[in-house]
Amino acid sequence: MDITTLLGLVIGITVVALAVMTGSDMWIFINIPGFLIVLGGTFAATLIKFPLSTVFVALRLGVKAAFVNEKSRPRELLDTILDCAKLMRKEGPMALSQIDAGNEFLSKGMQFLVDGYDFDVMRKAMTSEMELTIQRHEQGEKIFRGIGESAPAFGMIGTLVGLVQMLSNMEDPKSIGPAMAIALLTTLYGALIANLVALPIADKLASKTEQERVSMSLILEGILEVHDRQNPNVIEELLEVYLPESERSKSVDEDEEEPSIEGK
Repeated sequence: MDITTLLGLVIGITVVALAVMTGSDMWIFINIPGFLIVLGGTFAATLIKFPLSTVFVALRLGVKAAFVNEKSRPRELLDTILDCAKLMRKEGPMALSQIDAGNEFLSKGMQFLVDGYDFDVMRKAMTSEMELTIQRHEQGEKIFRGIGESAPAFGMIGTLVGLVQMLSNMEDPKSIGPAMAIALLTTLYGALIANLVALPIADKLASKTEQERVSMSLILEGILEVHDRQNPNVIEELLEVYLPESERSKSVDEDEEEPSIEGK
């Protein structure tokens, strides 16, 4: 689980709640009709912008991106690919079934190797899957950004509706203040939905999409090199560009230590 998302939500909600309770009663900030205007209007605008099936896929992706961390890291993927390269050279493709990839895309690539797929067919199939996966993530990001844009707009619409209702009944001046407060609540709801939920999730989706692109590119290039029975040391040199700088330097240090140990 991605603890930073949960922590951010808890801190954000707590700060807003404390600010509300410090100067007034919490209940005056709850207005169901205003909240429904913002929520319903934002959902309707999102359905107009995007297909219904795409919206639900994006919501699922957004929740997964926000609260779930990927198990496979680039260094772990590279190590698995190197294990595949060693087994491929020593025992052939059937031996790859012994390795637990821990990544769906890598597992598919390894299965292609076991099944003896042609190089060009493998490259085309895996490239297509990578592009479509990235496209789905980018579409999810667009939808959450659309929600972030629509929520404040419908908050303002709710405020305008409340102001019209208030100004249409000016007989009692004492009711103007409370009515104005209720009208402004929809703006608050829209701002909170946009800036505490939708836009942060869109940014996290963008970040994780880029991470997914790097991981899948590493896997694609690595599997193709394994298919060619390339030397594992050469594969490691080629794929280290996908690793963070700290992990690359760590890998170099380990390689330098190994010969001294063998010399003993």
